[in-house]
Amino acid sequence: METFGVIPIPNGLNSDFDHAAYDPRTRRIFIAHTARDCIEVIDHDRQKHIATLAGFPAVAGAVADDGDILTTNRGAATITWLDARSYDIKGVFPSGPRPNGAAIVKRLGIGIAACIGDALQGPTLQVINLKELTQRAIDLPGRPRWCVTDANAERVFLCIREPSMILTARLRDLDEVAHWPLPSGGAHGLDIDHGRNRLYAACDDGDLVEVDSTSGKVTNVWPIAGPPDVAFFNPATGRVHVAIGDPGLIETIDPRTRNRMQTVTAERAHTTAIVVPNRLYVISPRHGGVLVLGD
Repeated sequence: METFGVIPIPNGLNSDFDHAAYDPRTRRIFIAHTARDCIEVIDHDRQKHIATLAGFPAVAGAVADDGDILTTNRGAATITWLDARSYDIKGVFPSGPRPNGAAIVKRLGIGIAACIGDALQGPTLQVINLKELTQRAIDLPGRPRWCVTDANAERVFLCIREPSMILTARLRDLDEVAHWPLPSGGAHGLDIDHGRNRLYAACDDGDLVEVDSTSGKVTNVWPIAGPPDVAFFNPATGRVHVAIGDPGLIETIDPRTRNRMQTVTAERAHTTAIVVPNRLYVISPRHGGVLVLGD
């Protein structure tokens, strides 16, 4: 992939970041700056940092849908819902201990949070009705990682680290739960190809696993260069990008052709955001900001 430059982030040098998301309505990227308890905002069109939003303790991730942002604040056991244009806080909701993976579905008015838990409470998956302020939660069989929903937001899919699996449940009630075991340990990053009904789970044991999102059947496995974090599928190119912080690269696989490539980034650059059709933003502490790559 071609490198187009670096967008600096204030206080970003050698800092710690986590999951980021692109909001197509505002054309902004929202980045979890975990070490600074804040959200960093990048303007995609202007290719510059435009805001630092404070008040997100140990933020683990940000997700976006049509002008709405949801964050998981691991340090406060809360979920924050905010407006992507004005940055106004629309709601703050209590969660289970150490919320991690998340999703938001604006048309249903729900937020989803997968919580790691602590010594007093085990891991849980919860759905929050953002307008009625109600919640539903289920216990999980292991530590949750990232989650996504299907195209119609009828089901949620969640990576569980150990035992390594994809857990799926029906929305909004979190019933009809199924456990789909994976052939590689440490299910972590997750994304979905809605067109082909395929899930892509990046696993700590060094594999990218393709799973049929309707049946749970494993349809392919590709080795990758190391323990991954974020995985993104680009529907415009049909390629899957997996961020690997050690040794510091993006592993790119085309599931249709099996072609693959590696793009060197930097050590600890383990999280990304994708802007369809042709940009991948890699958050790099060593660069003090965001590497802009072309897909």
